[in-house]
Amino acid sequence: MLDVRRDETVRHIPQQRGRRASWSAALLRGEGTEARRAWRANYVRRLVALDVLAALVAAFVAQAFEVGAATGSLVSAGSPLWSVLVLPVLWAGSMMAARAYEERFLWVGAEEFRRVFFAAALLLAMLGTLSWAFRLEVARGFVIVAVPLATALTLSFRLAQRALLHRQRAEGKFLQTAIVVGHRSGVAALHEQFERQSKHGYRVIGCCVPARRDGQAITFDGLPVLGSLDDVVDVVRKYEVDTVAVLPSPELEGAALRRLGWDLEQTEAELLLAPAVTEVAGPRVRIRPVAGLPLMHMERPSFTGHRRVIKDSFDKTAAVVGILLVAPVLISLALAVKLTSRGPVFFKHERVGRDGQPFHVWKFRTMVPNADKIEMDLFDQNEGNAVQFKMKRDPRITSVGAVMRRYSLDELPQFFNVLGGSMSLVGPRPHVTREVEQYGFDMARRLLVKPGITGLWQVSGRSDLSWDDSVRIDVRYVENWTLTFDLMILWKTVGAVVRGSGAY
Repeated sequence: MLDVRRDETVRHIPQQRGRRASWSAALLRGEGTEARRAWRANYVRRLVALDVLAALVAAFVAQAFEVGAATGSLVSAGSPLWSVLVLPVLWAGSMMAARAYEERFLWVGAEEFRRVFFAAALLLAMLGTLSWAFRLEVARGFVIVAVPLATALTLSFRLAQRALLHRQRAEGKFLQTAIVVGHRSGVAALHEQFERQSKHGYRVIGCCVPARRDGQAITFDGLPVLGSLDDVVDVVRKYEVDTVAVLPSPELEGAALRRLGWDLEQTEAELLLAPAVTEVAGPRVRIRPVAGLPLMHMERPSFTGHRRVIKDSFDKTAAVVGILLVAPVLISLALAVKLTSRGPVFFKHERVGRDGQPFHVWKFRTMVPNADKIEMDLFDQNEGNAVQFKMKRDPRITSVGAVMRRYSLDELPQFFNVLGGSMSLVGPRPHVTREVEQYGFDMARRLLVKPGITGLWQVSGRSDLSWDDSVRIDVRYVENWTLTFDLMILWKTVGAVVRGSGAY
């Protein structure tokens, strides 16, 4: 059980890791728990209201489309209103049937949006079936205008709500308390991950670790040690914890973990189990019944076959379109480089690509001539990570080059690399031979795919990332890449480029 001395230490522990990881004595005592949980119901109610609003707007537009198609006018005082009234009801019902209001699918990830699309498909299928079965005359605008428009508006509203929530969570609002349970090495890693991904809304207030023979430690990794592995349920009740994150450990396997789950059912806390295999998610992971047990099946990552053909075709088509669209920008940047500094317009540098094959990456020159030779004299001023050389105020960068680097305009010529097949639009960043020689076993996985113009590195902090974070992000992409994943990264790249964060 918990001892008084540890409780007193918890109440007086100083703030750790800045505002996001700080906590107060009131939070640890569980004060304001109802307020911490009430926002979820309010959030869901807002989503329902916005979905109804989206359906209303879509129904009015479809009604105008029908009237305009029939009379050549966009308005008609005598147009029937039954479709305007029935669509919001059907739309909200479809969303409920698709389970688009369940909290576990909200706030982060793509599952929420997939369920919106499923609700739209469900509604269309239901309309088609009913109109065929009862020979109903369903207006064309109701099908080809109202449902797609309701889907688009719903997705827009949900994206806006999610963005607002993430900003509020970054300010320390709408967080749910969590404790991490497991051995010390795993606790430290998971705590760091929670800190890094604040938009998920977890504030770790302490941990439960195996008791040591020399007595229980008061703190670990800046966290209060609230108890041992046997004290988890007592800790949850005492501090009214919202979430228990359990790491793999011999003490909590099989029957012990099952009993912990049963005991937590008597509380308000949710149970999260961290898998032993990390950085693998999405379509590669399935729970399958094997020998009467629900076992996690991990599919092989797909590096060949039709998915690669689709990706290559998409890359080259997009590269052609991109070159045509940005041709005036390419010409303007080339002139700016040529007229403001001596040397060639383009910078050609050898990098290591898929399967370890070297290739030359093309960029606009952003540095003075012979910058590679000067780099050796600047290594003691490195502000990058342990492997990559970076400086926020690199004296080798020209004035035009600084602007191009901030907004990644210097990388536009890499469209020609994509067209030639040595690069992809999305993938790990290409490294030089010196950096590849320092790869560990995990990092070598990134050579299984083509390097990309953009990728998870670009949208996750770029040069501000440590080498370990870069490794983790690249491995995650390689293990889980899909065309949908690529499209999501391309969308996020726009915001990362506009912000210019981590670009130097």
